[in-house]
Amino acid sequence: MANQVQTTVNKAVTVQEKNITEEVLSRVTDLSKKKELVIPPGYSAANALKSAWLLLQETVDRNQKPALQVCSKSTIANTLLDMTIQGLSPAKKQCYFVVYGSQLQLMRSYMGTVAVTKRLKGIKDVKAYCIYEGDEFEETYDLETATLKISKFKPSFENINLEKIKGAFAVIIGENGPIHTEVMNIEQIKKAWGQGVAYKTGKSKAHNNFTDEMAKKTVINRACKMYANTSDDSDLLIEAFNNTDKTYDDDKVIENVEHEVTEEIKDNANKKTLDIQEPQRVEIKPEQTIIDVEPQKVETKQEGPTF
Repeated sequence: MANQVQTTVNKAVTVQEKNITEEVLSRVTDLSKKKELVIPPGYSAANALKSAWLLLQETVDRNQKPALQVCSKSTIANTLLDMTIQGLSPAKKQCYFVVYGSQLQLMRSYMGTVAVTKRLKGIKDVKAYCIYEGDEFEETYDLETATLKISKFKPSFENINLEKIKGAFAVIIGENGPIHTEVMNIEQIKKAWGQGVAYKTGKSKAHNNFTDEMAKKTVINRACKMYANTSDDSDLLIEAFNNTDKTYDDDKVIENVEHEVTEEIKDNANKKTLDIQEPQRVEIKPEQTIIDVEPQKVETKQEGPTF
């Protein structure tokens, strides 16, 4: 009897996957044909959706109930659409899924934020560095461009100390050099962290154990958000970017952040590099809606950066 029930559940999930992913793929294809959406080179929406669906089968809400059972079909579809519009891949840890009430939300990791920013016109890369006590750092104001620029940065290996971080800066690099710079001192960074319950209650190990990485993530997020919303890129892409630029104080998300940082440290452990250079769902417009969206009650609403 138990096997029959499980078989029925598996068939239902398979049918649900086919219906939702096919709707999303159809919408993406239609947007591409109308030249309203440019798919990044090498990005397979079908593969990303398959990867996302596998992840969704393991995603649960606070009560350990499966996301695919408690979340409405419309929010699942809209979330997957936002993911594909931005060209994000769950397999590359560029995004995560979070359940709030009956709504599924997409949380973009900082690696995802960098990936999307590099899709904007003329963007080549995004870099971030911590400034420690003893490092030589100067920024100047350019009267001609009305922008701040890093005029001097001379870090020292001996100065690296997680308890002596003075701040961090991020630079968005264009084809001809830096085009946007964001600088935050440690007090600004900590205030940003303070928006999250996990940090305020001292439950976030990531902020304590990986202070430098979390500081860089914070300044990167601010720089990319500012640049994206002042760019002249596709409104569709920017809308999806903002839809996933939310904060979720969820234990699972904190675990994901810690895992993300840990994996980065492992990947870079043997590399020698010196390079000094809640959510209220925004409804898709009627002409963009892929399925009927019924009003949903959101149990929790939190906004502001967690790191």
